[in-house]
Amino acid sequence: MKRKYIVILTVFIIILSGACKDFIEEEPQTALTEEQVFKSLDNIEPLVLGLYTSWRNVKKDRGGFMFTLGSDEAQQGAFQVMTDDRQAGLDRYNGFLTASNTALAQQWDSRWPVISTAAKVIYSLQFNSEDQNRKDMILGEASFIRAALTFEIAQYWGEIPIIDFEKFKEYGTRRQPLNLVYNAIRVDLENAVSFLPDVQQDKRRATKGAALSLLGKLYLYAPQESGLRDYAKAKECFQKVIESGRYALVPNYADLWNPSRPNTTESIFEFQFNNTYPDNNQTQWQMGSRSLAEMDQYCYFGGYDLMVPTRYCYQTVSEGGLWEEGDVRKNESIRYDFTYKGRTPVLNPTFGGDELDPHVKKYEDTRTDGTLSFWYSGKNIFYLRYSDILLCYAETLNETGNTSQAVDVVNTVRQRAWGGNLPSDKRWNNGMSQVDFRTKILDERMRELCFEGWRRMDLIRSGKLVELVKERNRWTKESGTIQAFHNRYPIPLQEIKQNDDIADSDQNPGYLNQ
Repeated sequence: MKRKYIVILTVFIIILSGACKDFIEEEPQTALTEEQVFKSLDNIEPLVLGLYTSWRNVKKDRGGFMFTLGSDEAQQGAFQVMTDDRQAGLDRYNGFLTASNTALAQQWDSRWPVISTAAKVIYSLQFNSEDQNRKDMILGEASFIRAALTFEIAQYWGEIPIIDFEKFKEYGTRRQPLNLVYNAIRVDLENAVSFLPDVQQDKRRATKGAALSLLGKLYLYAPQESGLRDYAKAKECFQKVIESGRYALVPNYADLWNPSRPNTTESIFEFQFNNTYPDNNQTQWQMGSRSLAEMDQYCYFGGYDLMVPTRYCYQTVSEGGLWEEGDVRKNESIRYDFTYKGRTPVLNPTFGGDELDPHVKKYEDTRTDGTLSFWYSGKNIFYLRYSDILLCYAETLNETGNTSQAVDVVNTVRQRAWGGNLPSDKRWNNGMSQVDFRTKILDERMRELCFEGWRRMDLIRSGKLVELVKERNRWTKESGTIQAFHNRYPIPLQEIKQNDDIADSDQNPGYLNQ
């Protein structure tokens, strides 16, 4: 018999995490009941801090980058494709990209417990009569977390359940229409904007700027059929972030990737990691080259080729690729040189053959070099970055009839990419058309934000996923099976089997329940 799988409350899993250790120790003889947990703000606040950790942890290891695979900026390394058919399906868009694909199911499964517990916090706060200011702050944080994760799942799966305990009798755990899903996210983000502070001393925690940024993205990224895409409202949100004066581009693009300089003026929200388990993120383990791993396990740019740049993403314009001459972002984002301590690695013939092709560089953690396995990589991971918001703002300007002003904003970002002195031939022309801007901004977003998690969403909202991925992703092009329905992922088979509100017929079009 099916059960309501995704809304099983995981309070006791989360409160047993380190973030909640202090208040658990107040009652060492017995576990806290759910009623006790939600009765006091002294219990609820550390629970919300635990939610930040749980959300952060979905970005760890390979899980944080599964959605970037199958795009036109990144794909799996050849050995990964050869050895894991189900995971390879994310790039090949073939018969292994099905409802039973475990690589995708893990991403679905890891996010719902966080959403569900945030929903329980939001629901329970209405019955709490303690300090109103503190209560509002907690409401803002829980709302932001629920909104961020719900937004991510909705972008990739379309109609999804809305986890709202106040409306549970009405909604159950059924997939809801897009207008209801995106309006629920909007309400959460408006609450977050209202109640979050401008500054948080604890960098794990969200601010008003983060909520405004994500609200702007909601209006920009919402599907047209949701009725919520609104360029004017998105522009208003982004403008408030810009005019707040709290954020600025760092002058040197390389500083963004220096692990000794976390939480810069450009950071709106980033996930906090370090080099000590369990707070390491293992990202480099998935990004680096196995040829280097074979040569030296303490080489900070070794790894196992889960996600590598597509040829388009690492080649120059003259080669038919992305990069313009002189753009400093190229060599800060992608590794081309694999010489290590005077040694040049060689390809192992039993591997896939692309281990010394260009690799992702942004997540390399030099602090591990020579002392720790690259499994202990622990650089922070950006979620919202100011340059992203500037580029989003430029898009809204273009879409609301201000293309010339949009070009000026993009040129501000590009100026840094040429070390503060943008050559005249690299400066975008203020006379470009609205249509040309739409085309050029997609490449500019890849140059600035490659491997930071926004590309698939950008391709979906622009209607370019099938066209560009089929052309630029090696494995997609090789299989030749990508179709329009692949703009959404399949609802996991286990969810359909266990959730009594989702029937076999509720599967996304184009997919079989197998």
